Amino acid sequence: MEGRSIAFVIWVIIGVLFIVMGIYDFNSKKAKPFGFWANAEVAPIEDVKGYNRALGILWCVYGVLFTLIGLPLLDGQNSGLIIIPILGAMLISIAAMVAYVVGIEPKYRKKK
Repeated sequence: MEGRSIAFVIWVIIGVLFIVMGIYDFNSKKAKPFGFWANAEVAPIEDVKGYNRALGILWCVYGVLFTLIGLPLLDGQNSGLIIIPILGAMLISIAAMVAYVVGIEPKYRKKK
């Protein structure tokens, strides 16, 4: 039982960090847009505040979903449900990338 609890607590801590990052982005007063991709320049943004709010919502939703898909970690050690956090993390990550590339970035990018 202890190993399962430790794994779930670590999973939840990571999910909460995503939520905290989303809240920080959402409430940011900075005039600089936050980046989505690691080590990549952010495209020129027209409405920085709206962009940061949208990115904050994306990270909060991602963090909540990430935490929820970790619930099967509390099940038994030899449970087949372990596939849910593994595949679920991959699927929600892909969904977040699609939401950013298709929804957020084109909406706030400066028009030429």
